[in-house]
Parts: sequence; C-alpha cells; structure tokens
Amino acid sequence: MKVKVQNIDGKASGDIELDDAVFGVEPRADILHRVVTWQLENRRGTARAARERSDVNRTGKKFVRQKGTGGARHGDRAAPIFIGGGKAHGPRRREFEQSLNKKVRALGLKMALSSKAKDGLIVIDSLDLADAKTKALKGQFDKNGWSGKVLFIDGESVNDGFQKAARNLPGINMLPAVGANVYDILKHDTLVLTKDAVAKLEARFNG
Repeated sequence: MKVKVQNIDGKASGDIELDDAVFGVEPRADILHRVVTWQLENRRGTARAARERSDVNRTGKKFVRQKGTGGARHGDRAAPIFIGGGKAHGPRRREFEQSLNKKVRALGLKMALSSKAKDGLIVIDSLDLADAKTKALKGQFDKNGWSGKVLFIDGESVNDGFQKAARNLPGINMLPAVGANVYDILKHDTLVLTKDAVAKLEARFNG
C-alpha cells in the first residue's frame, strides 16, 4: 500500500510503501471488541475490600453480663455497631484483569492500524517544527485540516517544543511507537505517524 508523505507544514514529501501485513488487514469488529475490552478492563484498579466482622482483630469474650445491665445482650466487640468493629455489607475484593492471547492482541492492533489506513491515516516526515509555539502549531493543524481528536505516534524521538505546544491543544494526544494500542487509535479521528514510527511498527510485527 503506497501512501503520500507530507511535512508538518502540509507540503508533499514523497511516498512511502506500507506493509500490507500490518496496514492492509481487513478489520473485524469481534476482534477489535475483544482487544478493547481486554485493554480497558486491565486498566481498572482492583476494588479494595472492607474488613468485615470476621476479619477484624477484636476479642470474642462476652464483655457484659447477660442480664441486669438494662442494655442489649452483646457478646462480640467485632459487631458492626461498635467502633473498631467490622463493616456490615462492605465492598468485596474484585479483580478485573482479563487474559487474551498474544496473537489476538497483535491482530487487533494490525486491524486498528488498517482501519485508519483506509480512512484517517497521515504519514509525515517528522515532528520537527521551527516555531514550536501553541499558536503556530494550531495554525499548521488548521491548515492541514487536522481537526477533532488527533493521535500522533512519533517513534522514539520528538521535538520537546512540539510536545509542550501540542499538550495545550484540546483533542491532541501523543504516544511512542511502543505505546501504540487499539483503544487510543480507534477513539481518535485522525492518526498521524512519523516515518520512524511506521518503521518501528512494521519491525514490531515482522521482527
């Protein structure tokens, strides 16, 4: 698959041949759904459990006599009504982690990249911009028609000024090539890859 390469200012900068084994896979909704669900569930933290009356360390000795006090007939300091007692009907520990075959995860990422290659993929030379100021950067994005949510996958290196300026723009996110994932790719309207990132993604699957 041949794609045009452009500079950050929108000017043409030649062509690049994308590997069809990575960017030409037919997307399947069931695979993408499985990978996105796996990814989001594994992002969730473990729900912390409360200590119930069997978990707290309190005496089991009967602390008042059964009759004659005018009070209730208590026999356990771990009861929820006492300070230091267990929590009644508290939250239980819940694990959200899921397992997913590595081949399915890799296939899902290929399908996400392929879906963007069909619609919403832009390959640029690099992310070096002489005037890396927020206002200048926004002007370049508007000129290039990069509106909505834009995800930059930049390989291993990116201009610090560009990164700081891009943080100030709503809907703009950046990831290294090693951090490319299905959920973040699909939730953005436009995917912008540097030539360095393309090489690293293809090596990731072919190496």
